[in-house]
Amino acid sequence: MYSPFIIKKKINSFNKTIHVSGDKSLSIRWALLASQAKGKSRAYNLLKSLDVISTLNCLKKLGIKINFKNNFCEIESDGLNTFKNKKNIILNSGNSGTLGRLILGLLVHYNNKIKMIGDRSLSKRDFSRVTIPLKKFGASFTHKSKSKLPIVITGLKNAKPIKYYEKKGSAQCKSSVMLAALNTKGETFIKAKKSRDHTEILFKYLKIPIKIKKRKNFDLIKINGGHQFSGFNYNIPSDISSSAFFIVLTLLSKKSQLTIKNVNINSSRIGVITILKKMGAKIILKNKKIYKGEKIANIFIKSTKNIKAINCPKSLNSQAIDEFLLIFLVAAKAKGISSFKDLSELNQKESPRLKLGSKILNLMGIKTILTNSSIKIFGNPNIKIKNVIKIKDYLKDHRIFMMSVISALTIGGHWKISDPDSIKTSFPDFLKLINKLKK
Repeated sequence: MYSPFIIKKKINSFNKTIHVSGDKSLSIRWALLASQAKGKSRAYNLLKSLDVISTLNCLKKLGIKINFKNNFCEIESDGLNTFKNKKNIILNSGNSGTLGRLILGLLVHYNNKIKMIGDRSLSKRDFSRVTIPLKKFGASFTHKSKSKLPIVITGLKNAKPIKYYEKKGSAQCKSSVMLAALNTKGETFIKAKKSRDHTEILFKYLKIPIKIKKRKNFDLIKINGGHQFSGFNYNIPSDISSSAFFIVLTLLSKKSQLTIKNVNINSSRIGVITILKKMGAKIILKNKKIYKGEKIANIFIKSTKNIKAINCPKSLNSQAIDEFLLIFLVAAKAKGISSFKDLSELNQKESPRLKLGSKILNLMGIKTILTNSSIKIFGNPNIKIKNVIKIKDYLKDHRIFMMSVISALTIGGHWKISDPDSIKTSFPDFLKLINKLKK
């Protein structure tokens, strides 16, 4: 049992440069693809969070050799579909929906039963969104609770390519099918609503046969599976989702500025920057470059006094799905009413974030109008908190904890925030960086 994290005053002005931890999405994808590459692969700046450690532990159980050296992680594999065929394997995804859903794509070809489990939060989340398309390849699934973990998957040697229409804008669903297609001979066709495209970029970099046609609202993806690729090295850039906490901290603090070095600014991930700039935020991308298909830059942020309300375009939702809690906080400080629609996907995360985000704003004295998929936020630039705010029983959601810390440091008041240990799932260095800015 951890004591609550207590904050009693705002952060002082700061002018700093920081490095944020490696990108979680890329860390997990690197490990899963390295497990299918022939030979040795190395990752530098791999995120050492519980979600990534869970990924490595699952791969070890499947017979993949993994070693941590001084400054890199090395994975050695015999190539496609070479997981060791054992009985009674249980894989624990912990809190990671990315791991749980993506690795099922690789297990479509595992010709034995494997049980997939997760923690209390993950076990409440919907897995039918990936099991339904993976069944089309020929895999079978059994579960005690409909569409929830634990799930038992039984794969097969001769999976068949499929046609799949991904309608949710979920990169996890799309990537799970892509990983199944990677190991399936023949052409798999995917029509996918716009979402983050890290998997596509990695496929291209690894010269896996993939063709992509971009349309306004959808991407058309063809994958010719069964082609072996070689081990590869990867220097993982900093995570934009983790950086977003410090972007908002700087925006809402007085007389402060911050540079965050070497951040992944993939166009499918920077919705938070696009939205905040529409709200008047002072954010500049500097020293832009391309690294193995991914866009990288330093992010410079300055305090912004006059935040504007926004009627947020739905087209930006998938690009900012993990950052909306922070965007809601900025909207709480804006002048006017901000509207956000079509956000039911937020409730498929570690906790029902749309509902809980609204609840936190209400505790701060901010009026909201909430539906199952939308929220209106009545901003107050002069908000002052008089009561003690207690954040607890929020399913140990790491982003709820971190958003609450940023709220306390920028809005002020006396906060008692439960579950500080939750940051280990995605951003173990979060509080260390906060302390660095306080000095």
